[in-house]
Amino acid sequence: MTPQAAVRDRYPLVVGDQEVATSAKMTAKAPGTGETVAEVPLADAEVVDQAVRAATDAQPGWAGLSAAERGRLLRDLADAVRGQSERLARIDAQDSGNPLAAMRNDVAYGADALDYFAGIARELHGKTLPASANGLHLTLREPCGVVARILPFNHPLMFTLFHAAAPLAAGNTVIVKAPDQTPISPLEVAYLAREILPPGVLTVLTGDGATTGEALVAHPGIGRIGFTGRGTTGLRVMEAAAASGHVKHVTVELGGKNPLLVAPDADPAYVAEQAVGGMNFESSQGQSCGSTSRMYVPAGMRDEVVDAVAARLDQIRVGDPLDPATTMGPLVSEPQLTRVRGYVEAGKSEGARLVRGGDTPGGVPEGGYYLAPTLFDQVTPGHVIAAEEIFGPVLSVLEWQDRDDLIAQANATRYGLTANIITNDLDWAVDTARRVQAGCVWINGRGQHFLETPFGGYKDSGLGAEGSMESLLSYTRTKVVHILDIGARP
Repeated sequence: MTPQAAVRDRYPLVVGDQEVATSAKMTAKAPGTGETVAEVPLADAEVVDQAVRAATDAQPGWAGLSAAERGRLLRDLADAVRGQSERLARIDAQDSGNPLAAMRNDVAYGADALDYFAGIARELHGKTLPASANGLHLTLREPCGVVARILPFNHPLMFTLFHAAAPLAAGNTVIVKAPDQTPISPLEVAYLAREILPPGVLTVLTGDGATTGEALVAHPGIGRIGFTGRGTTGLRVMEAAAASGHVKHVTVELGGKNPLLVAPDADPAYVAEQAVGGMNFESSQGQSCGSTSRMYVPAGMRDEVVDAVAARLDQIRVGDPLDPATTMGPLVSEPQLTRVRGYVEAGKSEGARLVRGGDTPGGVPEGGYYLAPTLFDQVTPGHVIAAEEIFGPVLSVLEWQDRDDLIAQANATRYGLTANIITNDLDWAVDTARRVQAGCVWINGRGQHFLETPFGGYKDSGLGAEGSMESLLSYTRTKVVHILDIGARP
């Protein structure tokens, strides 16, 4: 058995300059074995209020630092994360089930996000506007105040750093609601931040959505909320914010049922590689809002592409996420495994052809939540597996013959997060990219993310975007200053 990650004996909350214990606890389980690895606090409304008050007290001083000074502290935090990169990656692999190699990449990306936003914060500026002949008209960019960030389970450490970086760089204080299923690495970030940032600037709270999440959303001291996760939960966040009796700025990055559109000139082996990469089999077991789970293939090359994808899936090694040889780990929890298996059974019962997977692979640790990478062929638009977000390692292949019908099928979903296009034909690629209803489109390659570009969706995939200057600006408010009667006063 691979050695387990080095977790702490206790995981207190840090609120302001105090460690806070709670009577109610939550258990963190290792999805690779099903064993409990730690207990973490369940923050109730009283603890949430303490955290908001500490963040409110800290915010003027944090915003009063220059962008350069805030940036220096954020870069120090990035360096501290890098200094513990292997330990943090192992904790994340054990806590989330994602393979260790992918979690090493997550640690690096999260630290890079701190560096990136620390740098571009110095570019936050207002404008001068020629609104009158004898006046000077200015806009200023000011922070929102206290920001709540509510995170999903699939990339706990990376999302803690990435989603806190922009609001912190803009001068806000941030309260992170850690994922229920994967709370350990966000707390580790809080302990690193305690040694670098002023008290109250970055707070991490653990707890469930019904207790901790709802108290955060409803709190009158929080005016800016960013949520990433399932669509139904995002709608509840928006409803709870509206019901709080206070106007709140809410952005949500939600789910996707993302198409991979294969042109007739595409190479089947290349398609297979991008299909497996785009599904995130080997980074999060397909548990990603950006996974391209609907692959549309021209009728004349479907069999060749399906065979190539099946061969590539055969190369995936499912196992203990802490084993360096593992390329795909378990799903995050037993309920998640049960949910995804339900979709596999639905695919079979509706007549799709199961090509690979759908069951527990051999040789995996006992008690873990494992499912083999799964491929369905002969899927039609009416099948459940073609319509609903599965959030697991299930890829569906659909056939297309008419290009206009292809675009119509790709857009026939409530979601509009991402799309991938595989072709060497520039006209085909650009025309398809324009017509597909998605906030992020990749032409060739797979769904790589870049800090310099925004990421967000259309339709029920969300409101707002993360990453880039666009994200930084969204954590500021515009103030207009009018200086009048210049040279005309007595």
